[in-house]
Amino acid sequence: MTNQKLQELIGSWFPNPEAKSIPDVIVEDVIEEGSDKKPTAETIINPSLLEFSEEGSQFLNIFVQPEQLHTLMSELKKNKETYFDYLFCLSGVDWGTELGVVYHLESTTFRHTVVVKVKTADRENPTFDSVYDIWATAEFHEREVFDFFGIKFNNHPNLKRLFLTEEWEGFPLRKDYVDEINMVIK
Repeated sequence: MTNQKLQELIGSWFPNPEAKSIPDVIVEDVIEEGSDKKPTAETIINPSLLEFSEEGSQFLNIFVQPEQLHTLMSELKKNKETYFDYLFCLSGVDWGTELGVVYHLESTTFRHTVVVKVKTADRENPTFDSVYDIWATAEFHEREVFDFFGIKFNNHPNLKRLFLTEEWEGFPLRKDYVDEINMVIK
């Protein structure tokens, strides 16, 4: 299945109720000559609550809101047209102002791949739903993300530090992390 077909199918699972308010005919602003009024651009409303991109990637990138993450992931796996049965990478990311998780999924049956991204601006208590119940391998990866980024996963069966000791303070892969003891001075 092409990325375009995947986007159409997956986007249809989360229709945007505001997209129905788009008029069939877009009327251009009529501006009188010499007027200071500037033309206003029509706002295109995404027909899906998800956002999609292929920019900088050979894979279809899906941006999902945290509250829709588990539903989307579950549907990506169980839907007979997508059947993403293989979670081959789950990574935490610090985008500076936001923390997030990036999931790489593949269908071993259909040989297509997608990247799902979720993020939150809540750096004090970043929390997403666990996908452990969908792909068992997520249990280990989510613990790693918790350990290094401090991102919590709801309904995780054993969310505790994996590599660092319980006494470790902070999350070393965050951009704002400072380690006074192990500083490398150039």
